[in-house]
Amino acid sequence: MFGKKTGKPQNQIDSLIGAGTHIEGNISFSGGLRIDGHVTGNIVALGDRPSALVLSDQAVIEGKIQVSHAVVNGSITGAIHASEYVELQPKARIFGDVHYKTMEIQLGASVDGMLHHLEAQADNKVVTLIPSPVAKSD
Repeated sequence: MFGKKTGKPQNQIDSLIGAGTHIEGNISFSGGLRIDGHVTGNIVALGDRPSALVLSDQAVIEGKIQVSHAVVNGSITGAIHASEYVELQPKARIFGDVHYKTMEIQLGASVDGMLHHLEAQADNKVVTLIPSPVAKSD
């Protein structure tokens, strides 16, 4: 319904923030990051390589998220900017706008914000329009 999946997320988790952990501050990462705890700050994937953020049903995020792939089953207060794919699982609670290229929303997930579909980037080719000659009638 929202388009076909454009790419697989990072299938390896490189970092884990466990349940019971509360981090105050921004997080920058590459690869895969799973969060089971509480983060107060922005979460940003570095570089142009695919990145994956996985939030368990225990995760609470207060800040914006910027990744290529996001799988959410927890609570986010802030915008999500996913350059490729967002999956909202049944316990996902989003309080902010979601920017996505491809999205999957499962029954039970909720978004209190706007959904912004990212169009595929054009080649930025500019074509000059030439007016057609108009035949004059007398």
